[in-house]
Amino acid sequence: MDMQTSFLDRLFESGLLIDTGVDGLYGRSGQFEEVITAFERLIDKFGGADGAEAMRFPPGMNRALFEKSGYMKSFPQLAGTVHSFCGSELDHMNLLQCMEVGDDWTKGQEATDIVLTPAACYPLYPTIAKRGNLPAKGGLFDLQSYCFRHEPSKDPARQQLFRMREYVCMGTESHVTDFRQRWMDRGVEMMKQVGLQVVIDVANDPFFGRAGKMMVNNQRDQNLKFELLIPITSTANPTACMSFNYHQDSFGQKWDLNLEDGSVAHTACVGFGLERIALALFHHHGLDVKEWPANVRKALWG
Repeated sequence: MDMQTSFLDRLFESGLLIDTGVDGLYGRSGQFEEVITAFERLIDKFGGADGAEAMRFPPGMNRALFEKSGYMKSFPQLAGTVHSFCGSELDHMNLLQCMEVGDDWTKGQEATDIVLTPAACYPLYPTIAKRGNLPAKGGLFDLQSYCFRHEPSKDPARQQLFRMREYVCMGTESHVTDFRQRWMDRGVEMMKQVGLQVVIDVANDPFFGRAGKMMVNNQRDQNLKFELLIPITSTANPTACMSFNYHQDSFGQKWDLNLEDGSVAHTACVGFGLERIALALFHHHGLDVKEWPANVRKALWG
């Protein structure tokens, strides 16, 4: 039995995660949720004084805006769309007959105007663009959302529906890169306070296909993405629990995000994988939070 399956089985047996029969789709216990809530308070402690504007979007977004984002060009393998039945009574009867005999009943479904949110920041950019030019100080936003990525796996740290907390900064190049560096430093300190040893390394997104290989190389060569890595199910391949991304002016160009003087805004974001961080805590400190080190409990619960 590999480490991924072993840890997942222990999480099921303890009740921290609840098996739904679909890899990467799990229920969470009250204790699991308490850990995430406590860690989000720690995030607020580090970032609250920055004065970010908080927004909370649902786990679905406008399909037309999703299409404009270009996500399907880069990550078609990860996307999830929402389909619904739009047929007649006869179509409904045929659907039920298909279900009864075990045939594919989904062929009668049609795409709706909603897609599953792939990252917490995706609905933000068109929302802010509608406001007009950014103020002189730029923009800083606090987001949290369930996100979907089609990556079924036995690795409990690779879930298909998971929560992402983000801070997104919009402004000049120096403004947003300073923001990113500040959060890289904060991320290391946060994890130190909860007893987790980390490594920060250059990274890339999982771009699709042959064209994606060039995008991977460009992203790494320009140091556009860094990840904070913590061993959860593998010491050789630690898990990315935070990411620090500099988008240059790509989102500014795409969404017509402009600074006060009319120049194109640069953007950067820091993302927290909340389930992954909780899993890292359970892996390193044990499945019973009452037995966690006193300093860790103090950092999370005071």
